[in-house]
Amino acid sequence: MSETTTSTKQEKNMIVPIAIIAGLFFIFGFVTWINGALIPFMKTINELTTTQSLFVASASYISFVVMALPASSIINKIGYQKGMSLGLIIMGIGALVFIPAAEVRTYWIFLTGIFIQGMGMTLLQTASNPYITILGPIESAAKRIAIMGIANKTAGALGSLIFGAILLSGIDGIKEKLSSVSLTEKDALLNEMASSVVTPYIVMAVVLFVLGILIRKAPLPHVEAEPMEVLKDGEIAKTSIFQFPHLWLGVITLFAYVGVEVIAGDTIIAYGISLGISVADAKFFTMFTLMAMVGAYALGVVLIPKYLKQDTALKISAILGIIFTFCIIFTTGFTSVAFVAALGFANALVWPAVWPLTLKGLGKFTETASALLIMAISGGAIIPLIYGEFVGVKEAELISKGIGEATALAEASTSSYWILLPCYFLILYYAISGHKLGLKK
Repeated sequence: MSETTTSTKQEKNMIVPIAIIAGLFFIFGFVTWINGALIPFMKTINELTTTQSLFVASASYISFVVMALPASSIINKIGYQKGMSLGLIIMGIGALVFIPAAEVRTYWIFLTGIFIQGMGMTLLQTASNPYITILGPIESAAKRIAIMGIANKTAGALGSLIFGAILLSGIDGIKEKLSSVSLTEKDALLNEMASSVVTPYIVMAVVLFVLGILIRKAPLPHVEAEPMEVLKDGEIAKTSIFQFPHLWLGVITLFAYVGVEVIAGDTIIAYGISLGISVADAKFFTMFTLMAMVGAYALGVVLIPKYLKQDTALKISAILGIIFTFCIIFTTGFTSVAFVAALGFANALVWPAVWPLTLKGLGKFTETASALLIMAISGGAIIPLIYGEFVGVKEAELISKGIGEATALAEASTSSYWILLPCYFLILYYAISGHKLGLKK
């Protein structure tokens, strides 16, 4: 049998498992990217500051730090498939927490539900990302992950659109009423608004529980990472996870990347509103970011690895991110918002490229390395908070100089996007030489 025939047969054999894993990426994409709508929603019903409202993203992403290594241990004991099933069920439990949170309109209970969902997503991602990476040749891993990205971000766009319509519908009118009604009427309005999350989250919980059960029976093949490099004398070349500098730099790079991805997706609605764009229009902005990502993913599927190497795709992504960030800062109005959305195009192929470049040559350390990479998702908890803090400090400084609150918020929000630049420069360094550190020449 020729190599071409064998390769074609292998690709056909991967269609079903790839479709199943793509379905999982669709699910946690939907759950993750509704944060763009939840942030302004929570800010209103709980009367929060900009920084406080961004804890919606932080509660989700910080769970990856807490749960990643335990998730690796769980997967080592029960396997990838059962780990994915358990992750879905935990996500369903987190969705149910939104019901009592809405009843008492208490922010920390909402954050608890988001945190529990994040724990489930950690387990799901710790299992599914290395699984899809090692399901086929490492050289084409970015292509497979790009397919996962299309599923993930399409779901994210749908999630932000659906939840934006459910949670943000009429929010402008409610805000106007809040400033003129009595405390009792204000409380009643906010309680009514909070209750709008109950039905969608019940539906979400039911779907997650059902899928968690079904995935246990799904026809997923067993996969294992490539063996470790062996020296001439028969000894294993590496004996510790700390002997892979390219892994640790990859973790830091992914930390920075997730931070900029979350800023591009989760702040864009609030940013548009701060520039005077109506909520009715701004609620679609997260979808624009995600659709830009889907477009870049589609290019990745076509171009990688036949026309574009994984490290080259990473270089292009970083350079585009740097250019678009300068465009955000030095333009105004909807043009500036459009460049925030364009970051989706720049960001799309970073995750698909960093995973295979980082996991290359790790052998038996693949599961632990995957857990470390999942922990790096906490960049989505920390970097957006830094952005929010810069916005708050700059806004206060401008107001103290006599600038109106609305103008101060708009200027502060725009200028604070500079926080993206060091992140993209780090990604560029990893693409050029960082991913080669410590590997055999």
